Amino acid sequence: MKKYLAPLLLLICLSSCQEDVRFNNPSFQGLKDNVFWRAIQSQATIDANGAVVVKAYTSNEVVTLKMTSTTAQVYPIGTSDSKTATYVLTDASGTLTFTSGTGIGNGQIVITEYDAVNNTISGTFKFNLENVNNNPLGGTTLNFQQGVFYKVPIVAATVLN
Repeated sequence: MKKYLAPLLLLICLSSCQEDVRFNNPSFQGLKDNVFWRAIQSQATIDANGAVVVKAYTSNEVVTLKMTSTTAQVYPIGTSDSKTATYVLTDASGTLTFTSGTGIGNGQIVITEYDAVNNTISGTFKFNLENVNNNPLGGTTLNFQQGVFYKVPIVAATVLN
């Protein structure tokens, strides 16, 4: 009996091992006010002028990043209305909007890769947005840190090469 027990235990241990690999591609995530936040869906569009809009969605939140082109570079937030970030939360108590613009908010969006062949865009972001409507449901600012968007699909028909 003893000589069968050790091989049986070894067989049970080895058979319980499994490989559980999950890919997070595409991805849009970051730390929202120091709490991990991940979108369940994301997409990007490029308009006829080459401006890029990346949107990330949860069930009741939308994060929007706007940049002036697909060029891999740093896009500062809070310096213009063409390079912005917006966060909108909609729930039963109403809509809460945090945004940036000329002299409003600060931070940056960095495009690290634009893949014109596969129609995807990747990059990083960090920013502070302001509660421009002074909605009492939220604080005065919203902070995103360590933000990453990876291989977000570009869905517009006006993709520029």
